[in-house]
Amino acid sequence: MISHESLATGRDVSASLYVEIQQFYGRHMRAMDECRVEVWTSDFTEDAVFATNARPEPQIGRTVIAEGARKAAQLLTEQGDRRRHCVGTLEVSERPDGTVVAKSYAQLVRTPQEGETVLELFCTCEDVLIREEGRLFIKHRQVYRDDLPEN
Repeated sequence: MISHESLATGRDVSASLYVEIQQFYGRHMRAMDECRVEVWTSDFTEDAVFATNARPEPQIGRTVIAEGARKAAQLLTEQGDRRRHCVGTLEVSERPDGTVVAKSYAQLVRTPQEGETVLELFCTCEDVLIREEGRLFIKHRQVYRDDLPEN
């Protein structure tokens, strides 16, 4: 788990890195919203950790993360619902070891077929990003749903 103090230990990032990370999240979240699970999970390292206060144990490894994402995408497809991840209030810092910590708020908005759009969840997301061969990858993701205790 990433502590809430993690950002205080990093240094400011360049404007170009900040924009690159915004673009990364735009592409990443759109892939999930469009049920392109393989594209979405390709943004995680092979040994990535996806932890959330909604599950007792984290998902470890891209393969396991992909399995969970496929189930979620299938359920949404069967229900005919559209789900949108709206990421904002992005704060980015770089640690001395070169990893990047990106902290954001995420609103998950759901629109059922022929129904009204509702705010489903509001979360804080903390990612540790690494760069391999010039590309950003998620090494560790911690999601805190606001409607659940942080643990």
